[in-house]
Amino acid sequence: MAKGMFVDTTICTGCKACQVACKQWNGLSAEPAHFGKRPGVPYPVADNFTGDSYDNTGTLSATDWRHVRFIEQIDESRREKRWLFSSDSCKHCSDAGCLNACPTKAIVRTDLGNVVVQQETCIGCKFCIPSCPYGVISFSEETGTAHKCTLCNDRIHNGLGTACAKACPTGSIRFGELADLKKRADARLAQLKGKGEQARIYGYEEADGLNVFYLFADRPKVYGQPEDPVVPQRRLVLCSLVTILTALGVGAAALVSFRERLNGRDEEENHES
Repeated sequence: MAKGMFVDTTICTGCKACQVACKQWNGLSAEPAHFGKRPGVPYPVADNFTGDSYDNTGTLSATDWRHVRFIEQIDESRREKRWLFSSDSCKHCSDAGCLNACPTKAIVRTDLGNVVVQQETCIGCKFCIPSCPYGVISFSEETGTAHKCTLCNDRIHNGLGTACAKACPTGSIRFGELADLKKRADARLAQLKGKGEQARIYGYEEADGLNVFYLFADRPKVYGQPEDPVVPQRRLVLCSLVTILTALGVGAAALVSFRERLNGRDEEENHES
């Protein structure tokens, strides 16, 4: 039975307990890009001030497998405002572009539906990175391989939930069987819509369905998610089809032109004779 997570962003408080739990359980180091050297200072100094509210992570990376987004919405009069939060990670797509692109089969889907990079097989070719429509997977200069969330592969194959879901104090992140999670999501969506709120589920249709899906209180792009994500391999098939049809059209036009020239030459020869 496929496992996944339902992230109800409407009850996320942005506490970042999920980020800490992910780092701790998976033994992820600090993001090297967030630290720099200062003259006369013997240790690295944090310089990851994004200027984007309390977001000090900025984006997902080889060492940041979870990212809590802080979204501030303030109207023009600056009288009405609200904060939105969203704990983002790999979506473990049903049609995973990273898995499709991997030439060594280092990226695999397990029997529980999660998508994992096998570090011992990855050759660091980076083909998977542009193949992810969500910008999730990243290359590590330290290991020379690609990294991303594994859905706590070791935990879930030993009967445990994901570390982030375990640490979430509000129940915003739920781990479980997909069918049960979707029932919970649908019920929550109906509850919010009953109150007149503009909520929506993100992940039922995208990339053939996401094993980690979300309840948003605004459009996906507000949360930094693509409105209509396209798995690159699907675009490749469409582009190839267009190219083939174009080539056939050009060939047919050339053949017609060639026959017209032959017919014209025959008429000239008959006229002269």
